[in-house]
Amino acid sequence: MNKGVLTKIKQGFKTFRPSEKKVAQYILENPEEVIRLSIMELAMKCNTSEASIIRFCRTLDLKGYQELKLSLSHDISKEEKKTRIIHEVIEADDTTEKILEKISIGSIKAIEDTKKVLNIDSLNKAIEAIDKAKRIYIFSAGASSVVALDAQYKFARINIPVFMYFDSHMQLTSSVHLTSEDVAIGISNSGRTKDVIKALEIAKRRGATTICITQYGQSPILNVSDIILFTANVENNFRSGAMASRIAQLNIIDSIFIGVACKRYDEVIKCLEVTREVVKDKQL
Repeated sequence: MNKGVLTKIKQGFKTFRPSEKKVAQYILENPEEVIRLSIMELAMKCNTSEASIIRFCRTLDLKGYQELKLSLSHDISKEEKKTRIIHEVIEADDTTEKILEKISIGSIKAIEDTKKVLNIDSLNKAIEAIDKAKRIYIFSAGASSVVALDAQYKFARINIPVFMYFDSHMQLTSSVHLTSEDVAIGISNSGRTKDVIKALEIAKRRGATTICITQYGQSPILNVSDIILFTANVENNFRSGAMASRIAQLNIIDSIFIGVACKRYDEVIKCLEVTREVVKDKQL
């Protein structure tokens, strides 16, 4: 059963086809009712076809309509058992305490929703690919470059060669030297950053395993990625997409890092000890 289907529908809504949006809108507004409807009845209520509903299920990585209903039933029961976290809109006259509370709730929600849209098999494949890779290159732009730099720092501590460049021209020129022994990671919240997509496309043509970290939904970066790691998006009036996406992206990077570290446990422990020792005298 595919859990978190309601989250996937909310996250991917903007990228759905027109016929899929009709189905998605009806499900979001009437989830309890949909569980009791046949596929023919739902098609009539959405003013669409049964084939469109089947395509919509496939878009959500579901085997069919029956799995959609089972997943909805699971999500609804989970919602009833917990207090819903509402990501409130930040007001200009909010106190500092209130701002901290709302931002914290939003960060928690970004991580929780990312768990729902992230495919664990894809995460395992990413960990395996990075563990076996000769070199890892990360392509990014804007705020996502901060996440790429964080990944470079983390992997450097356990002696895994990771390269990232803030300059987009350097990203493109480095991508032509990748081989089938390498991994290229593209980080783009929108999934539409031209330079990142181009670098991944070149890396893929050179035989490298390509991984993308991007917001859930359909976007061009998926077409050049062998492994797709979806994040959830949280927005409000003041908090930019870059702020929200960074939390979710960092969570995935941490999960990959720990996953690889666990595979090389003895080696990693030694690396962490020597790197900790070499910077010890830098502390007061």
